[in-house]
Amino acid sequence: MPRERQAGRRRTWWLIRLSPPLTSRTTRTSTTAEFQGKVGFLGLGIMGAPMASNLIRAGCDVTLWNRTKSKCDPLLSLGAKYVPSPAQVASSCDVTSAMLADPQSAAEVACGAGGAAEGLAPGKGYVDVSTVDGATSKLIGERITSTRASFLEAPVSGSKKLIFLTAGDESLYKRVAPLLDVMGKSRFYLGDVGNGAAMKLVVNMVMGSMIVSFSEGLLLSEKVGLDPNTLVEVISQGAISAPMFSLKGPSMVKAAYPTAFPLKHQQKDLRLALALAESVSQSIPTVAAANELYKAAKSLGLADHDFSAAIEALKAKVQSSQQQ
Repeated sequence: MPRERQAGRRRTWWLIRLSPPLTSRTTRTSTTAEFQGKVGFLGLGIMGAPMASNLIRAGCDVTLWNRTKSKCDPLLSLGAKYVPSPAQVASSCDVTSAMLADPQSAAEVACGAGGAAEGLAPGKGYVDVSTVDGATSKLIGERITSTRASFLEAPVSGSKKLIFLTAGDESLYKRVAPLLDVMGKSRFYLGDVGNGAAMKLVVNMVMGSMIVSFSEGLLLSEKVGLDPNTLVEVISQGAISAPMFSLKGPSMVKAAYPTAFPLKHQQKDLRLALALAESVSQSIPTVAAANELYKAAKSLGLADHDFSAAIEALKAKVQSSQQQ
């Protein structure tokens, strides 16, 4: 993406070329816009650290907080600053983003003692890119807006080429669009708070169910004497081709699961999707079955492996049935 940076020492403003606001009904056209101010980032896990790194490398003035301070060190070496609480990040920055592991952590960091809300004020913005349920997102949004700051939920789809699923304050969405474009490849504005969370859960429940079906296919192909690597190639060239299958298939055949999206987070999202479906009396039996498999995989000690390690739970079931 073309961008312009002020030469010399880092300043508290930066300029980046970007597209206009993107929704499901619009397409990108070239234009120029500015983001002026300091950026805060809370949560430097497997997703948060690369996102914050992209902001720093783009020239943003970034202030960080993470529960484990040592995880900030690589980013501090790139020029970021560290403060010891989310409230201090929010008070020292114009816009603060948060990427936390689960709804409880997201709510605590935003609303708890020393949380970001304590440092917010009129004119500031809070962007929560964590994956939470709609109720938690609305709870966080209400606490943030009670300070007269602006709130945007912006959970992400994807692991490396991120898609932001935003909802909430549209003026904040437009304001932080340059930041989203630095951290991800595309963005959608979906309206009221809760819609971004719901979209993310629907996407992840489909993804989680797909990997279970794919796992069953890999194991069945091997069981009947086929080469599972060939199955990966066939699927990758056919009508059901998906980047996820060609990316994860070869390592799954080798029983290797380098973590891009932890299995425990995938299971959490399936659990939240089931609750979402229950709230509108929607039956999602495939997802319910997939959720049980991920729970079984967690019981095997695979929670911190990539979610594709769910195949190991299937293998364990096969071995158990053979021994009976």
